[in-house]
Amino acid sequence: MNHTPAGRESLRLAFVGWGAIARVAADLLTGAPVEIVAVATRGQSDLVDPPKTARLITDPGELMGIAPQVVAEAAGRESVAEWGPAALKCGADFIVSSVSALADADVLTSLRSIATGQGVQIHIQPGALAGVEALAAARSLELETVQHRISKPPAAWLDTPAETLCNLDELDKPYEFFCANAAETATAFPKNANVAMTTALAGVGPDQTQISLVADPTATTNCHRITARGAFGDLDVTISNNPLPANPKTSAMAALSLVRAIQNRTSAIVI
Repeated sequence: MNHTPAGRESLRLAFVGWGAIARVAADLLTGAPVEIVAVATRGQSDLVDPPKTARLITDPGELMGIAPQVVAEAAGRESVAEWGPAALKCGADFIVSSVSALADADVLTSLRSIATGQGVQIHIQPGALAGVEALAAARSLELETVQHRISKPPAAWLDTPAETLCNLDELDKPYEFFCANAAETATAFPKNANVAMTTALAGVGPDQTQISLVADPTATTNCHRITARGAFGDLDVTISNNPLPANPKTSAMAALSLVRAIQNRTSAIVI
């Protein structure tokens, strides 16, 4: 794994995407031993305050000449298959935020194979979730069931297939409009249920993890509840996320988890 121990030279970091999550993460990393050496996006004309230290790139092949130690993705599902292989092949660890991309078994298999061959790691950061580290630890013994319930205000489900499954404007109580395994859910709702694959990969896998999607007219935050049972005992974790001020459609914790994933590459103590 690429890392820079505390007290040594700065970690060479590249961001894929420069939306609200990446910008907030970069701001919170100010003062950390991290140098943002590149920002990758589809186009450069509309970038908001890119780091002065960063080279702006649009082609994955450009990563090789920049030699980052870590590439942090925060650009959406399609960017994982596009930038992940290039990041891993240039010897960088790859932090994934858009985990719904890994619902495509071919993408997951390909990235795992490249990472293994290059001796680097794919880090799935927990995003808006809590308890993922406990679920992953529990997997060392037999896990029987894992369920993940995602509850959001009706407006959060606009412009998704939820609009064809219920009348979001007329709900007067919480309504479960979709229930399927993690792979099906992340594919159908790649932005709103992105973290379904995080739970799945931490636990019993995409086909065995049950995901429920709920539109709740009484809710003011996005809520995730993960429950699991196995040889370790029982797990029941709930987190209610405030929105990221720079992008209300994104949970603040998504940016905070990315910051922590990067900090763990430089800190003397890792939690």
